[in-house]
Amino acid sequence: MPELLTKLSFAGTVDVLLASPERDRGLEKERVSEARFLFSGMEGDCHGGISRKSDSRMLKQYKRNTEVRNSRQVSILSSEELAEIAERMGIPAVKPEWVGANMVVGGIPDLTLLPPSTRLQFPSGAMIVVDAENHPCRYPADIIARHHPEARKGFVSAAMHKRGVVGWIEAEGVVRKGDAITIWIPPQRLYQHA
Repeated sequence: MPELLTKLSFAGTVDVLLASPERDRGLEKERVSEARFLFSGMEGDCHGGISRKSDSRMLKQYKRNTEVRNSRQVSILSSEELAEIAERMGIPAVKPEWVGANMVVGGIPDLTLLPPSTRLQFPSGAMIVVDAENHPCRYPADIIARHHPEARKGFVSAAMHKRGVVGWIEAEGVVRKGDAITIWIPPQRLYQHA
C-alpha cells in the first residue's frame, strides 16, 4: 500500500508533545520537548504497548478486556481544532493536557478527518499510521470543568469531528517540538455497500 500513497503539498508542524507514564493519573498529561516513538508506542506514555485490552468502543466485536492489537498508541490533536472546540464551548482555551493528547500539530486542515491509513512522517524517519478518528467522550469534560466550571457540559458536542485521530507507530524515531510533518494520504473512495 505505501506505493499508492500521495504526498500532500503542505506540511504540518509539531506544536506540543505530551506524555504520562501512569494511567492511574487519569487523562491529563505533561509537556515534553521530544519523545522516542517505538513500535510499542510513545516511550514513557501509558497508552503504549503492542497490544491492549478491548474497551467500550469494541463491545460489538469483542468481550470487554479481550487482548487486541493496540491501534491507539498515540493520540494526535490539532491546534486549530482545539481553538474551535474552545470557541464552541465559550471558553478561552481547551488545553491539550486536559484531553489526553500525545501530540498537538498545526497547519493540517481538518486533521480529525484524515482518512485511516494516512501516514504522518517526521524528519527522524518516525512514521505514525492514522487508525481512526478519536471520538469525544465525557472524561475531558470533567477536567475542563475544573478550570471552567461554566463549561461542565458541551465538550462532546463541541468536539465532535474535532478531537483528532489515534494511530500506531510504523517506523521508529525521535519526534521533537517544531518538527515538520509530511502527510501521505491513501487513495480516496467510498464503500458503496455500507
